[in-house]
Amino acid sequence: MKVTVIGTGYVGLVSGACLAEVGNDVLCLDVDPERIRILQGGDLPIHEPGLQEVLRRNVAAGRLHFTTDSERSVPHGTIQFIAVGTPPDDDGSADLQYVLAAARDIGRLMTGYRVVVNKSTVPVGTGDAVRAAIAEELGRRGVEIPYTVVSNPEFLKEGAAVADFTRPDRIVVGADAADDHSEHAINLMRALYTPFQRNHERMIVTDLRSAELIKYAANAMLATRISFMNELANLAEALGADIEMVRQGIGSDPRIGYQFLYPGCGYGGSCLPKDVKALIRAARSEAGINLRILSAVEQANDSQKHILAAKLRTRFGDLRGCRFALWGLAFKPNTDDMREAPSRTLIADLFASGATVIGYDPVAMDAARRIFGDDPRLSYATSPLAALDGADALVIVTEWKEFRSPDFAIIKQRLRQPVIVDGRNLFDPAHVRGHGIEYLAIGRRSEAGPGVPAQAPAGGSGS
Repeated sequence: MKVTVIGTGYVGLVSGACLAEVGNDVLCLDVDPERIRILQGGDLPIHEPGLQEVLRRNVAAGRLHFTTDSERSVPHGTIQFIAVGTPPDDDGSADLQYVLAAARDIGRLMTGYRVVVNKSTVPVGTGDAVRAAIAEELGRRGVEIPYTVVSNPEFLKEGAAVADFTRPDRIVVGADAADDHSEHAINLMRALYTPFQRNHERMIVTDLRSAELIKYAANAMLATRISFMNELANLAEALGADIEMVRQGIGSDPRIGYQFLYPGCGYGGSCLPKDVKALIRAARSEAGINLRILSAVEQANDSQKHILAAKLRTRFGDLRGCRFALWGLAFKPNTDDMREAPSRTLIADLFASGATVIGYDPVAMDAARRIFGDDPRLSYATSPLAALDGADALVIVTEWKEFRSPDFAIIKQRLRQPVIVDGRNLFDPAHVRGHGIEYLAIGRRSEAGPGVPAQAPAGGSGS
């Protein structure tokens, strides 16, 4: 099948490469010529485990191509995926200018039937706007060409996107039943996704607006679980309880489960913060509804991102002249994405308090340099241990695997003061304190109680 993917960002690139992997002829379009040059050379502009191998294999096989020319891309694919960015506007609503520009290009250049698939995360009603934009361009041309607008939201986790695409837990496809060609479009989408659901049917067919809302609802639910656990962790800490015991107690309930119940220093990334904001704003502006729970989730997360700096101020008092080592800069492991990362809030708080920072991250330090430039208050270490030299404390912000089983004796030796502030609860407090290190985590008891294992399982936000 011939497929066009408009946008080679995170979603578009993963989707295009994985669709080519099962034999489709995929052409990816982007307006950034430098990005296209990088991709044509077999390299990636993002960090995503396993993606480069898929890309290079399919470029070499002639199934995956890249271009900046929409006059080439629109005629190529019967299925046209729109996977461009929807950055937040000043009020937090999703900016649809790139989605609608892609739709207008399709309407301007299409010569035969097209299935136009909204893969970008978009507000409810965007499918109607895309349909209208295409119709307007066809009207300018004075032609009538059939097309169907479909919503096919993505559910890709950064760091595991290739596995998520190739082994999906669900495939949501929404189309307007009033469209005479909707059944044909659904059948084409089913054929496209058949290689990824050979064991059993995973495709959920809905109306257009329900599919658009499903994506926002999923991310809003995940954000809610994280913020709920963060609030409980803060309460547990104040009451002398242990949030790890609480997590095990409620997670063992099959109605609740363990996923996304790890407290920490807040969620970040390109999806959860943006989508929660967009859903709140859309509900208010489009339906006149105030989503009170999600507004509280957003406020709780914004507050949680300041908790590590607050712990440092409580422990050290005046932070002027202090130097802190940060392990982890990306918003989560296995990505170099620092959008809305808790590390950015922490660094800004420490700068404002007169402290300096030395950071280490396995893949995100180049991203940090782009964000912070040559600010002399932030330096970078070549290894986790090198970051400790001369630091007053170690602060753990991202739960990378290489941080999960360190040599605590060496940590104590290299730090100026033996203090660890753990924003991801990677360690058992008693185990760390047994090495003579002061350990400040999120919602953990100051002393280990009965039932706490010698080495608690590492956890993370999951976001």
